[in-house]
Amino acid sequence: MSADKKKDKAKLDRKAYEKALGKLQVELVALQEWVVREGAKICIVFEGRDGAGKGGTIKALTDRVSPRVFRVVALPAPTEREKSQMYIQRYLPHLPAAGEVVIFDRSWYNRAGVERVMGFCSDEELRQFLAVVPLVEKAMVTSGITLIKYWLEVSPEEQTRRLQDRIDDPRKNWKLSPMDVQSYTRWDDYSAARDDMFVASDTGYAPWYVAVSDNKRSARLNILSHFLEQVPYEKPEPVAVELPAREIADEESSYAFKFIPSRY
Repeated sequence: MSADKKKDKAKLDRKAYEKALGKLQVELVALQEWVVREGAKICIVFEGRDGAGKGGTIKALTDRVSPRVFRVVALPAPTEREKSQMYIQRYLPHLPAAGEVVIFDRSWYNRAGVERVMGFCSDEELRQFLAVVPLVEKAMVTSGITLIKYWLEVSPEEQTRRLQDRIDDPRKNWKLSPMDVQSYTRWDDYSAARDDMFVASDTGYAPWYVAVSDNKRSARLNILSHFLEQVPYEKPEPVAVELPAREIADEESSYAFKFIPSRY
């Protein structure tokens, strides 16, 4: 991945980024209309190292579309009841119905990643998961779900910079969990976990796609562009819309509104 990482560090200025992002977001709106019209079911999984840029990519993906169509799922830690269930069971109710795009900000692959590395599951539980997950994903695809899986990869140096930025910036403190700090020293363990996960679940019907994300802007654009290529949507015919005339009363309302202070 070293050659790709060198390319990824090339600068992309904000103006060029926003112009390219705007064009992609227009296409995402067109895809959204197609998904609703055709009753398509799309599931996108975002995994990757801490600080790799999953949240920013998901924001770019969903910023200009309807949250009723593009739904983000970021599940908290499992309850005691959920811990007693089949591992993947608590994710199944969140899978898309017709006319929906569901985006998992981390997913059932927690078992193959953080749970394995941090010792939250046994070797046998991990083995069972890696054996079962291709079968479950095969069932998803067979049911008509388009399943797209992205792994965001970041260099050790850039990960350190981003995590330190979360420590230093009060606006980003919430992004740094105690688990992030604990897992920071286990780079090689996460690499091994990623590779084993890919061996087990990088299938023809549900492949893994890797995005090098040292350059956040380039990574977001590359992922959005790639996602649009995975779905055979058709752009709708443009419809001319004109606002109708309306009447507005001359008199102001007599209600005593409670206006907020104009501080800025």
